[in-house]
Amino acid sequence: MSLSRLRLRFLSILLLFASSFLMINALPCRPDQIQALMQFKNEFESNGCNRSYYLEGVRCDNKTGAVTKLQLPSGCFTGTLKPNSSLFGFHHLRYLNLSHNNFTSSSLPSEFSNLNRLEVLSLASNSFVGQVPSSFSNLILLTHLNLSHNELIGSFPPLRNLTKLSFLDLSYNQFSGTIPSDLLLTMPFLSFLDLKKNILTGTIQVRNSSSSSSRLVYLSLGQNQFEGQILKPISKLINLNHLDVSSLNTSYPIDLNIFSPLKSLLVLYLSKNRLLPASLNSSDIPLSLESLVMARCNITEFPNILKTLQNLQHIDISSNRIKGKIPEWLWKLPRLYLVNLVNNFFTGFEGSSEVLLNSSVQLLDFAYNSMTGAFPLPPPNIIYLSAWNNSFTGNIPPSVCNRSSLIVLDLSYNNFTGPIPKCLSNLKIVNLRKNSLEGSIPDEFYSGALTQTLDVGYNQLTGKLPRSLLNCSFLKFLSVDHNRIDDTFPFWLKALPNLQVFTLRSNRFFGHLSPPDQGPLAFPELRILELSNNSFTGSLPPSYFVNWQASSFKIDEDGRIYMGDYKHAYYVYEDTIDLQYKGLFMEQGKVLTSYSTIDFSGNKLQGQIPESIGLLKALIALNLSNNAFTGQIPLSLANVTELESLDLSRNQLSGNIPRELGSLSFLAYISVAHNQLKGEIPQGPQFSGQAESSFEGNAGLCGLPLQESCFAPPTQQLKEEDEEEEGVLNWKAVVIGYGPGLLFGLVIAHVIAAYKPKWFVKIVGPDKSKEVNPVRLFLSMDSRCDSFNNTNNVEPESDM
Repeated sequence: MSLSRLRLRFLSILLLFASSFLMINALPCRPDQIQALMQFKNEFESNGCNRSYYLEGVRCDNKTGAVTKLQLPSGCFTGTLKPNSSLFGFHHLRYLNLSHNNFTSSSLPSEFSNLNRLEVLSLASNSFVGQVPSSFSNLILLTHLNLSHNELIGSFPPLRNLTKLSFLDLSYNQFSGTIPSDLLLTMPFLSFLDLKKNILTGTIQVRNSSSSSSRLVYLSLGQNQFEGQILKPISKLINLNHLDVSSLNTSYPIDLNIFSPLKSLLVLYLSKNRLLPASLNSSDIPLSLESLVMARCNITEFPNILKTLQNLQHIDISSNRIKGKIPEWLWKLPRLYLVNLVNNFFTGFEGSSEVLLNSSVQLLDFAYNSMTGAFPLPPPNIIYLSAWNNSFTGNIPPSVCNRSSLIVLDLSYNNFTGPIPKCLSNLKIVNLRKNSLEGSIPDEFYSGALTQTLDVGYNQLTGKLPRSLLNCSFLKFLSVDHNRIDDTFPFWLKALPNLQVFTLRSNRFFGHLSPPDQGPLAFPELRILELSNNSFTGSLPPSYFVNWQASSFKIDEDGRIYMGDYKHAYYVYEDTIDLQYKGLFMEQGKVLTSYSTIDFSGNKLQGQIPESIGLLKALIALNLSNNAFTGQIPLSLANVTELESLDLSRNQLSGNIPRELGSLSFLAYISVAHNQLKGEIPQGPQFSGQAESSFEGNAGLCGLPLQESCFAPPTQQLKEEDEEEEGVLNWKAVVIGYGPGLLFGLVIAHVIAAYKPKWFVKIVGPDKSKEVNPVRLFLSMDSRCDSFNNTNNVEPESDM
């Protein structure tokens, strides 16, 4: 079969598949349109794009068969959107959504103007660069335009002709200059305007006579470079229900009374502004407010204006300087749902320990304050409760087990004592890290337990790991580090299908780390394993690291790369882990799912380091220090291309340092100190920048950064040889010139030695010890040269 016929047959099969798919979905697309769709798809890398998902976003006109709607799946395409793309041949398109793809370094083609029937155009989060072409003004039928979250620059886009626009989002770009003075006047239907996070200046114009005719209900101007004068015209937009004026950088404090005309306002963002202190206690702020955000506003007293906001559901006064106790009246607001008091100087709650029992609050965060004493009884319908980094004492209230709605409990970094509550199975996130809790981890995880994160590190827990953890099929993060748990390695946890992070650092674990069958440590999703400072023994089989997920990069299905719960609309939880990384011990507040780390340091492991370590492509940190590993450093480590930190110090490794490690371009820290390594330290940026301490304690190592040179300088060597030859010649001259005298002297010496042997030793012995032995000197130099030649007996490294 010829190549052309093969292509034709493939195309016919493809068209048949696509046609049948579209017909099944009652979408009568013409064959030429289907072919154009496939051509457009083939212009980009789309390995992660399922064909059916791609076609699901296609709609065609019932009569003409022309494509009228195209919505790409998120993350489907990667590449450059070129001006000659087949996309611009779909002249009947009315709806086009290319958002959340990666059109790398693409500028916006002016050919978008060819699609002059477009009503909806969304190009958000696509990495577009450059300016918006003036031809965009030809898309006069647009009602919805979204260019947010790109890298677009220049002045405000030329959109004056788009008089039908109702939705305009230009946020998170780099637009500069002023907003067109007649923007709201030329777009009478505009109801949604988001210009957040740009470099815009100036103000905005609003009609004085008929301001009520403006349809604008959503306005976001935060994080620009506007001055305070922009607030006065905004106060005329009386139909607003959402207003974001955070980070206005005003030279004077904002008086909250300026918002009093906005009687329909529901949401007000004022963060990172200076507020007039008097207006926080008495102002005519809209009573309709449901959400008020005043984070980082340098507030020093609790704002009493909140008492009048009976519709308030969401209040955020985090990262201010408010002192004293939280007033009791706050919890009496009837519709209060979310309260964020993080990072202030609160010392406690007004009222009794039951002050929260009648509150409607469901998400409550008062972390990072100075609260002391007993912990209050939580609200009855609480979902999220965070009080980390305070100084609460006493037991954790048993009533947390009676809150059936509770999903997240974070009481870490306090001074709680006593036992861990026995209701962990009901909670999705449990963080009790860095307290003084005692006893054992409750062995009461029932089948179907919801637990996703369990962090009880840095307490005084004893006993064994609870075997009922096997019921936690959703468990992703398990940390029991820095306790007194006495147990063997829990191979049985490999039955958990989602476990990604597991840390046992600094406990009393013992026994072998190799599975009973001496095969791989087959945890299906494990990426971070921290086992340092225990008493593990034995060796690791060669296949130990086979089938680890660390062999590939991974991003969550929702596009997130951090561990934690991102599913909820109102909160973000981030897992915390301690890492010994690049020679430092640090706490990491965000745990990435895209990398892997392994720390087996401070145990009693023996044998060779498994060659299968080279399979872990996503490994960024490997610490096997302070063990008894023998053999050579595995050459397969050169395959771990993402490696940034490598610590093999204080073992019994021998042989040379593999030169191949010089190919690890991200390797910033390496320590092989205190082993039995020999030969020249490989030269290159990965090694030359290391401290001398990274290689000390290896008697056979030489070369920079150590002081020991691998060979004597040539000039010094020639000088030594000349001195030796000169010494030999002088000695021969003495023998020739003074032969008779020398013979007589030797005879006298023999006689003296026969009668006074101690004199001979005393006089002759020390002189002999100071003589240079030419034979030993030459042997020593030969061995050094051989050693140098052996260490350099490799192919020269490429400059690439």
